[in-house]
Amino acid sequence: MAVKGGTYCFVEVKTRADDVWGMPSEAVRAAKQERYRRIARFFCASLGFEADVRFDVASVLDGRVEYFENAFV
Repeated sequence: MAVKGGTYCFVEVKTRADDVWGMPSEAVRAAKQERYRRIARFFCASLGFEADVRFDVASVLDGRVEYFENAFV
């Protein structure tokens, strides 16, 4: 997680050696997205405040990084 301009950014980093099974970012499917939403709700509740949150994905393939801000809602 990172904080940028008052927004808490939950970042999933996916790495693959090749694209045989697709791009790394494609592995962040609905179930994993829902898991991160629950984590964010728990995080905010445990600190006792509401915060702006964003879900980003960093996709690493063959040493190249592609970064997706607001990858899902």
